[in-house]
Amino acid sequence: LEVIGPDRDGDLMAKPDIWESENVTPKIFIVPNKHNKNAPSSGDRILARLSSAGDGIFEARTIRIIAGAPKQILGIFETINGQGRLHPTDRRSKGDFLIEVSDNLGANPGDLVRAEPLPGRKLGLRKARIVEWITTDNRQQVPSIISIVDHDLPTRFSDAALKQAAEATAAPIKGRVDLRDIQLVTIDGLDARDFDDAVWAEPDLNKKNIGGWHIIVSIADVAWYVRPGDALDINAYERGNSVYFPDRVIPMLPEELSNGWCSLVPNEERPCIAVHLWIDADGNLIRNKFCRGIMRSHARLNYHQVQKAYDGNIEEVTGPVLKNVINPLYGAYAALLKNREKRGVLELDMPERKVQLDQNGNVRTISVSERLDSHKLIEEFMILANIAAARTIEKENISCLYRVHDEPSKEKLNNLYQVLNSVNISFDKGGVASPKRFNRVLELAKNSPYAEMVNVLVLRSQAKAEYAPDNLGHFGLALNRYSHFTSPIRRYADLLVHRALIEASQLEIDKTKEPQQNLIKIGEHLSDMERRSAVAERDAIDRFTANYLADQIGDNFIGRINGVTRFGLFITLDVTGADGLIPIRTLNDDYYIHDETHHFLKGRQTGREFRLGEKINVRLDEASTTTGGMIFSLIEKKKFNKTRVKNKKKNSKLRSN
Repeated sequence: LEVIGPDRDGDLMAKPDIWESENVTPKIFIVPNKHNKNAPSSGDRILARLSSAGDGIFEARTIRIIAGAPKQILGIFETINGQGRLHPTDRRSKGDFLIEVSDNLGANPGDLVRAEPLPGRKLGLRKARIVEWITTDNRQQVPSIISIVDHDLPTRFSDAALKQAAEATAAPIKGRVDLRDIQLVTIDGLDARDFDDAVWAEPDLNKKNIGGWHIIVSIADVAWYVRPGDALDINAYERGNSVYFPDRVIPMLPEELSNGWCSLVPNEERPCIAVHLWIDADGNLIRNKFCRGIMRSHARLNYHQVQKAYDGNIEEVTGPVLKNVINPLYGAYAALLKNREKRGVLELDMPERKVQLDQNGNVRTISVSERLDSHKLIEEFMILANIAAARTIEKENISCLYRVHDEPSKEKLNNLYQVLNSVNISFDKGGVASPKRFNRVLELAKNSPYAEMVNVLVLRSQAKAEYAPDNLGHFGLALNRYSHFTSPIRRYADLLVHRALIEASQLEIDKTKEPQQNLIKIGEHLSDMERRSAVAERDAIDRFTANYLADQIGDNFIGRINGVTRFGLFITLDVTGADGLIPIRTLNDDYYIHDETHHFLKGRQTGREFRLGEKINVRLDEASTTTGGMIFSLIEKKKFNKTRVKNKKKNSKLRSN
């Protein structure tokens, strides 16, 4: 077997080294060895004994490792008692490596390095030699740098691309629609550095559309500056998208464009591709028209300013645009909400962590991102613009990439049914899958102890959204056609859609023609780059979070079980959203059996169960700033209360994180 790494729940998976059958490769779980002997890791080839677990699933017990993974090790170099040590950044790695002075390549403590294992270990730590010195950046920057290196994110543009960006100038006005007098505004996060979309709305004056709205969504004209096959285009395609870390951005385009000519900064003329959208009183898109224009943003607003202004708390920047801009935007948003509710969009409640740093790069706070109506307003405007883009491309029969989200597989629906049935939540596994069916389940669970668990399970039951030239529709948004159009600064797929719209709507100014491309291959590449970025961002946040909590080891927290595996319970803390593991070996009051189908551990003697979504009290035992991994231990209720009283006496509050 070849070890292919952990699945979503953290279970180590394998696949047959040779598989000649036309049938789907079976699922093979590697059973952990209690004595930690013959413990394989990703990339290893192993000889194992297989046993059936039913439904085409097998369990593998390692007999011996035939060949270890030859890959190099990324880690932090340290010295302990005069000896060089390498702490691997991969939390799946078992233990440190010993680095001899002759093999340390001049590394200093705290350096991020790459090393290769050395053969010949009998007793003690494994040995390795450093083959690449990466950085001596300060500790605050390490979480992001590890993710950048670990996921091979490109950080340097080619000289030709940088030269091209530096030589960029204002786009000509000739041939463009003049939108400069329309009060378009940008609405973004407080810490946003680039602004690629602006919005505006007014009541539709057409007497045949009473209660309807005229909306404009204006997007930076990146296609003017980035042409097919040029240096900027090659670099942007390689990256696929921008990557966002708490302390930095790895942009898809050089800053001269992403923060300059392609950023809709206030009171400066910028080229754009705008779409006029007309909706009725129920939010249905009646018609749309794309144009290539020149615009001037009338205000740079953030979500909190806009929401406060609409709620009656007016500031200097929002006062001049409240009546003619902000209020009409909310009026159009109300109509779009009607359409959203009618379609039955999948309404998952999955809060995201937001890491805020101080001026020195240290983590100041970690909290769950706030969701205001102003956030939702912009989302609905962008969705509407994306619908219009997909319709236009399809109508004109232009080849391009759609944003597709297929319906869940029967296997995933069956797994969801079994778990929900075990907690008495009604879910019909038969019939046609639809977001409305999932929303009914989410509503049933809303005020129950299982609310968070059900949101997690419904999310895990969904197919992955991807880019593809075949229009499969978007299941989660309940749409028949959908394309990404609104963020060409940070997503290459959107740039392709802009080029297609220029062709479809005959908006060429200089008649640049997009060459024939293999859209299937491009869609697969961009989908892969998107997933790579998401994992890199999550890994960095995990490390920032571990760094933030490292000085709180021994403190007590409240969290929920978000994953149940053979080797323990994955925990998410309530406030910070930090993730960690309670190893099953620490649940020493009983022998616990893993019920994979219903996602719980059950004690053989006591019958006690630990279920997905259950709220529990935990103590933080370990927090690795190198791997981002955290280890918790369960605190029984009585013990937890005693600890809380003790902490109060020490003037230390219980953190409900």
